[in-house]
Amino acid sequence: MPPTNLPISRFSRANSTRRQFLQNSAATISGLAVSSCGWRLADVQSAPPVKGNADQLFIYTWAGYTDKALLDRFAEKTGIRVVADVFSSSPEEILARVQAGGRAYSIMYLSDYTVVQMKKLGLLDQLDRSILGGLDRLKKQFQNPVYDPGNRYSVPFSWGTTGLIYNSEQLKEAPEDWSYLWKHKQELKNRMTLASDVREVMGAALRMLGYSLNSTNPEQVKKAYEKLVELKPSIASFTTDAWRPQILTGDLKLAMCYSSDANEVIPDNDKLRYVVPSSGSAVWADTLVIPKGAPNPEAAYKWINFMLQADVAASLVERLSFATPSEDAFSLLSPEVRENSILFPSEAILKNCEGVAPVGKFIDVYDRYWTKLTSIS
Repeated sequence: MPPTNLPISRFSRANSTRRQFLQNSAATISGLAVSSCGWRLADVQSAPPVKGNADQLFIYTWAGYTDKALLDRFAEKTGIRVVADVFSSSPEEILARVQAGGRAYSIMYLSDYTVVQMKKLGLLDQLDRSILGGLDRLKKQFQNPVYDPGNRYSVPFSWGTTGLIYNSEQLKEAPEDWSYLWKHKQELKNRMTLASDVREVMGAALRMLGYSLNSTNPEQVKKAYEKLVELKPSIASFTTDAWRPQILTGDLKLAMCYSSDANEVIPDNDKLRYVVPSSGSAVWADTLVIPKGAPNPEAAYKWINFMLQADVAASLVERLSFATPSEDAFSLLSPEVRENSILFPSEAILKNCEGVAPVGKFIDVYDRYWTKLTSIS
């Protein structure tokens, strides 16, 4: 993709990783080869960046989280040129690059679960909070998140929920909860998709049953699996991204998705709606981290502080359409964006949501059920 085509249409961040790192063991990840970076943004190089240049900052990011205007503004303020690589579709690529000598990046954009994995592997620098400003102005739920208590290794940059996007013209009644999928499974047969993510899908069933999304109770997780087995014949596929064109053309009536993706797709079809199920769902975050061995940590801290500036964060939300965790940035948004309930759901909705927390070795139980579920024909 030529760098002159900025800002680009956002390739799904969910497709690029989201919490699929839970499905990979550290041993498997450490043996991966480095894959090439399939999507490029801004001043992107195909060769590995050169270490040690104080006037350059190499970042590794999601599509849609930066644009040329942002990079130019940072360069004007600091004199530092930013070179941005964009994650391709492989979730393993992030860890593989870092573990196989890709530490020339001084900033990486990681999903909450990727922070957990990289922290376990000792691949992240602990942040010097005395250098950072604005952390105390983050929304409360992001000041001490389950994936990184105290934000010791990461700074949240954007956030969202997991819910359902649906065609209001094709459905007889609007879905309000996950239970809708079971009650209307015949109407939805082969016309709905669920995310390709064990914790999200099992979590939806757990919440519907009244349990925690992070349950480590074997009986509860078994019941969630059994409910999903009932639903499996009606599911067209498990996908995190391919539902987009299908729901726009009317081939799908409903899809499980991330709020940021729903917010992108809905303007293209005025019949589409998004809902966070009333029994509760997942709330997630994407973050900024400094990998261990970063060649330019001073510039990395400048980048994080720059991104924490209220006017910078607000401008990105307006231009690139994602939710900010900064209270100060939120106050600068236009009324139309502040009132966008897809990006910024009410506190009443959020109180029923949970962050997807690490479950330790119990992840093996989830993975076994997921393998069985996805193998059912």
